Amino acid sequence: MAEKKSASYSTGEPALDQKIAELLEAAGIGSGQREYFEMVATAIRFARQGTTPGDIRMINQAFKEIRYADAVFQPYRGVKKVTIFGSARLAPDTPDWRMARSFAQQIAKAGFMVLTGGGDGIMGAAQLGAGKEMSFGLNIRLPCEQRPNEVIEGDRKLIFFRYFFTRKLHFVKESHAIALFPGGLGTMDECFEALTLMQTGKAPIVPMVFIDYPGGSYWSAFQEFLRKELLSRGLIAEQDFHLFTFTDELEEATREIERFYYNFHSYRFVGELLALRIHRAPDDSTLAAIERDFEDIVARPGSFQRTGALPPEANEPELLSLPRLCFPFDRRSYGRLRQLIDQLNAF
Repeated sequence: MAEKKSASYSTGEPALDQKIAELLEAAGIGSGQREYFEMVATAIRFARQGTTPGDIRMINQAFKEIRYADAVFQPYRGVKKVTIFGSARLAPDTPDWRMARSFAQQIAKAGFMVLTGGGDGIMGAAQLGAGKEMSFGLNIRLPCEQRPNEVIEGDRKLIFFRYFFTRKLHFVKESHAIALFPGGLGTMDECFEALTLMQTGKAPIVPMVFIDYPGGSYWSAFQEFLRKELLSRGLIAEQDFHLFTFTDELEEATREIERFYYNFHSYRFVGELLALRIHRAPDDSTLAAIERDFEDIVARPGSFQRTGALPPEANEPELLSLPRLCFPFDRRSYGRLRQLIDQLNAF
């Protein structure tokens, strides 16, 4: 008999909780058992609180989409990926389209896979540049059917989503960098969504590059708007501009993404500490410079410490050998955190 599941979140019925625990045991679920228990308990609680049939269908469909997308991405977990956003309306004879194709070709040559919405325009250009083997397509089902571009059509790495929110979740969750080319409302939506998530710490910081063709004005006008209408009114902070880069040079766009992972690997919060996982720990002089230059983002009391993997990180065995730079981060200054990552990559 399985031991009764102990959880602060449950169905509210001990006997039913016990049956869920037995079900998980019979299914051979060991790792992450608490989360799986809560998923089943949540389904039961939905059924008992009078949730409307329409909402239940939406929740069920979203859950299945997330599960299926995870299965598609699983074989490629060890490969870094760049999400490319831009208009589906731009034709192959436009400079933006040609820039997107060339950028994707360069970034794929650098070893990154490419994620797009799977449609035409900038998306088709990017997947043509990267090639089918290095491409994912995250297509959206619309009332007026949006067909996948010919590069990704029929490939197993083409995923169809019913809901924009599950699609956008995977654009951000699965990418190690984001590149934006000119686009319409959808591109702007994806742009601000990614920026908001990074600015608030709801998504990890990744390189975010706005790419225009030489002489193009799309992103320069956007940058002017940010500074004139948002920064000048105190609606954003100067440090937020460190979360992204504007360029009209493809080599610089590629370098910006590659440089981000030169020494930095990833980060994780462990209690009050932020653990920066890096390939090379800073030497004494570099650490002293970091302590001096970034004391403003350290929650008091606290300081920067070079450490190995922390005990709660044991569930990521592939990262245990990496050194860490740990400190109590104030959880506000994400633009400054990007500057710290840049400094770690510079030595």
